[in-house]
Amino acid sequence: MPSQRPDEVGYGHVVESYVTRMYGGLPRYLVLNGGRFLGPRWWHTTRFTRHLLSDAAAITDEELEALLGYEWRSRLTAAWLIGVDRRARFRERLGDLLLASEVCYSGSAYCFALARLGTHADAEILTAYLDRYLPRTDLHYDQPAALGALLRLDALLGTHHADRFTQPDGLWDQWVNALIHPSNHPDHTPAEQRRWTDLHCDFANGWTGLRR
Repeated sequence: MPSQRPDEVGYGHVVESYVTRMYGGLPRYLVLNGGRFLGPRWWHTTRFTRHLLSDAAAITDEELEALLGYEWRSRLTAAWLIGVDRRARFRERLGDLLLASEVCYSGSAYCFALARLGTHADAEILTAYLDRYLPRTDLHYDQPAALGALLRLDALLGTHHADRFTQPDGLWDQWVNALIHPSNHPDHTPAEQRRWTDLHCDFANGWTGLRR
């Protein structure tokens, strides 16, 4: 489906309201994409997270759809808002976008949201993504984020979906070894992918104290 500008569907305000709002000289989508809010020395974390929580609760489903139908910055932000508020009704939509992999960067946000939703259905979506894209050793998309999210869900659900991907010389090792300079990617281990997912999700879990 071709992307549409939000103003073409009657939601011209959503990008300025939710995507490009500034924090410490950076728009929200860049803060989310770079993970700056995880740094202990970033002075704007409390304000950033309060606003993110408020917007995640306040944004309507229609506004989220307007963002998901646009470009990567809007899709990334929408996925984060969905994940923070755990809006399970967007599971199928996020799964379709993840599997389509139409735009850059936003896929990691879809994986975060699916990890936050935390059900067997979310694990199945991530498994389907890895089945499709890990064999594509020519593509460096969102395989790391998907594996990290799946490993977290396996731990939470007591399942073993990721085992067949992470076995020695399996699909994960083959994909990492096909990187142009695999020696420059020592962080491409399953444990490191799980750690990054845990950092984002555990931080999101800790935000509940800021809802007051």
